[in-house]
Amino acid sequence: MDRLRKVEGGYAHWCPGCRSVHLIAVEEPFPNGARWSFDPEAVTFSPSIRVRWGRKLEYCCHYFIERGKIRYCADSTHELAGRTVELPCQN
Repeated sequence: MDRLRKVEGGYAHWCPGCRSVHLIAVEEPFPNGARWSFDPEAVTFSPSIRVRWGRKLEYCCHYFIERGKIRYCADSTHELAGRTVELPCQN
């Protein structure tokens, strides 16, 4: 099982904080211009990833993926805010 799934333009991964899949644009930027660099040997993306949603964008998942771990920032609006967890494997 892999921790990241290759998708068109980048990668996808399961986020245990949001309990959903997040997409990370690497080859092609998102329509808003967002794009990340990726070191596959270190399983590290740069810069941080921030996903916002909700009617007023009141929910946030802000994190770094470094050395195969997800380090959630304190401004994330879920129970893993401020914690570091292993990047989970996907089926």
